[in-house]
Amino acid sequence: MRKLINGIIALLIAFGIVGCETKANNDQPIYKNPAVAVKDRVADLMSRMTLEEKVAQMAQYVGPEHMKQAEKDLSPEELHNNDALGFYPGLHHTDIEQMAAEGKVGSFLHVISGDEANYLQELAQKSRLSIPLLIGIDAIHGNGLNYGATIYPTPIGLASTWDESLSYRMGVETAREMRATGSHWAFTPNIDIARDARWGRVGETFGEDPYLVGNMGVEMIKGFQQDDFTGNEKVIACAKHLIGGGEPMNGTNASPLDLSMRSIREVHLPPYRRAVQEADVFSIMTAHNEVNGIPCHNSKEFMTDIVRNEYGFNGFYVSDWMDIERIHSLHHQTETMDEAFRQSVNNGMDMHMHGPKFTESIVEAVNSGIVSQERVDEACSKILEVKFRLGLFENPFVDLKKAEKVVFNQEHQATALEVARKSIVLLKNDGILPLKKNAHKKIFLTGPNANNETILGDWHWLQPADRIITVKEGLESVAKEKGFALDYYNSGEVIGKTTDKAIKEAAARAAKSDLAVVVIGENSLRYKWSEKTCGENTDRAHINLPGRQLELVKAIQKTGTPVIAVLVNGRPIGEEWLEGNMSGILETWEPGSFGGQAITEILFGDVNPSAKLPVTVPRTAGQIKLYYNHKPSHYFHKYKFTNKNPLYAFGYGLSYTKFKTTNVAVDKASIKGNGTFTVSCDVENIGKVEGEEIVQVYIRDDYSSVTRPVKELKAYAKVALKAGEKKSISFELTTQDLAFFDQSMDWIVEKGTFTIMVGSSSRDKDLSKVALEVSETKKLDLNSYKPNYPAAM
Repeated sequence: MRKLINGIIALLIAFGIVGCETKANNDQPIYKNPAVAVKDRVADLMSRMTLEEKVAQMAQYVGPEHMKQAEKDLSPEELHNNDALGFYPGLHHTDIEQMAAEGKVGSFLHVISGDEANYLQELAQKSRLSIPLLIGIDAIHGNGLNYGATIYPTPIGLASTWDESLSYRMGVETAREMRATGSHWAFTPNIDIARDARWGRVGETFGEDPYLVGNMGVEMIKGFQQDDFTGNEKVIACAKHLIGGGEPMNGTNASPLDLSMRSIREVHLPPYRRAVQEADVFSIMTAHNEVNGIPCHNSKEFMTDIVRNEYGFNGFYVSDWMDIERIHSLHHQTETMDEAFRQSVNNGMDMHMHGPKFTESIVEAVNSGIVSQERVDEACSKILEVKFRLGLFENPFVDLKKAEKVVFNQEHQATALEVARKSIVLLKNDGILPLKKNAHKKIFLTGPNANNETILGDWHWLQPADRIITVKEGLESVAKEKGFALDYYNSGEVIGKTTDKAIKEAAARAAKSDLAVVVIGENSLRYKWSEKTCGENTDRAHINLPGRQLELVKAIQKTGTPVIAVLVNGRPIGEEWLEGNMSGILETWEPGSFGGQAITEILFGDVNPSAKLPVTVPRTAGQIKLYYNHKPSHYFHKYKFTNKNPLYAFGYGLSYTKFKTTNVAVDKASIKGNGTFTVSCDVENIGKVEGEEIVQVYIRDDYSSVTRPVKELKAYAKVALKAGEKKSISFELTTQDLAFFDQSMDWIVEKGTFTIMVGSSSRDKDLSKVALEVSETKKLDLNSYKPNYPAAM
């Protein structure tokens, strides 16, 4: 039946019967006339809707195909604690389909094919008002839940490029693939600030720095929405998760956050302010966790008072998976589920993800005066506005044949490869890299991540093998050209199940080779949930290599064969032994569809690594929480037996050439409270090959009425330099870049001296310093603050 429906839809599209409604019809309602302004179409449609139909627009359900899998695999008890699969006890997937046909569903998620999307939209067309569905999907780094999609490097790898233009391009291209396969709403970017390496979702973020996270998030949102998101190649973005999920109390997803509002405003909220004010993000997802005793899904302070009223958010909020229910069932803040639904909506929530009982509860609450009609109208109008602006009333369907030309096309492949190349961080090199042609006649390759889909990271389903290049495949493709023989040994792909026999065999084969490349790290594959060591809801108490991977590497290194460690992981790996004993170390994160090719190109010097770490890498979990922008007293005392310094610093990354930064200066010695200043320097490539350096600018308020971080990133630039070339660069900054919240929580710049630091990483030894004086204290307007925007040079 579904194939027949989709065939009919395709014919209707082809003959122009649906999909492009351009002529006004005197008999048609205003809301069906595309020539009418969106606000008038929304008003007309809402005037025709019943209360039940309005609340139904606020209700989201998982797709029927997803339900079928969950119905088969999960018991109702298992569903309660499951954040990946969903079904509804007492409701069959056919019941949800009938609800869609009756206009009782406003949105779906986990619809992963154009075929299913068309089927659901056809059902919605049968409803009284024929309101199309809004279909959302977790397109975190490409539309990876769709079979055959372009899988880009995960966000932590993207952030390692320090190149916002790539974030924008990923947004544009992902939006195209989403629309081609029936989705309209990306549940991304994740602009959480990652401050705990134990947390499994670090790889889903842009790292630990509010400024860098904000830059990457703003550009991705702009790429998705492209201003007004009107048209059939754009989607709405969803900034998430409001707020603080990246600093969990015990390192586990959804655990509480107890933190001062000063720290929340200084560290966690800035990317949201920028997402709203600079990118006009149209949806925001609230966080699993509670903050200072209030579940985020029930926080009027964050949803309404700060982000909507103070920052000017004009879109709609969506809950995260089952989290309104958890106000009652997990947090025990309300005695009943009904209270949880009603309080959340009253405090600002606009859409419920996912499941039954919500609609009935809110309708009853409006009828009894607990929730106002105005609150429902506000939520419903925003959701309808999205559907009109996306053009869904004119054409809710997708052309499945056109999708074949859009998904994984050559342009998207090229971007995925470029991001992968620029996302790989060279952490250590004793001179062995880049590998020389014909220098190593036999290369031994092993490790759990050497030849599988772990390079794709979290948030994808199983992909076609011919659309992935593993490390093994990357090396095999150039073996003849580079003059080496590759010996690959599968030492076991399930982390935690490496055998003594496998370790012994790997060592024996490495001993007969000239070089060993060991691909190690973590596993974020959500379709192999029992084998996962990283990713959503997969947190660890330790940050070292899980399983027996270190034993494997040590056995190989003991043979005397030089070893290069290639890390494939979704969060920082703190393994000091590797730094002390490997000949080379590459941090590749989870580099996507073309990860194996990019890694091979880096190994052989066809690409010069340019990436820098967007997070601090601790030596041990005992150092957590460890981040570069800490307060002066953070290390007043040392650890016993452990170095207080990180294993690798924020902003750190090596190259196959060397750079020198000199002549750091500020154009004026003193400025007023609303002044501007220019930081300049010369950057020279003093090595023998062309490369890119990322010049970083940090500031410190030397003495202040409220303690300030030892350094804060305020600007950076990516500078391409040929061997021997020198460039002069400058950064335009203002007193807004020096401002902070004072004791009264006013946003001010305070008179006094500031240290300006410029260099290649956040390490003190990599930075040159100059002084600047501010001559007066002045209150500033935070909402007018747009941080310095970097540009490649």
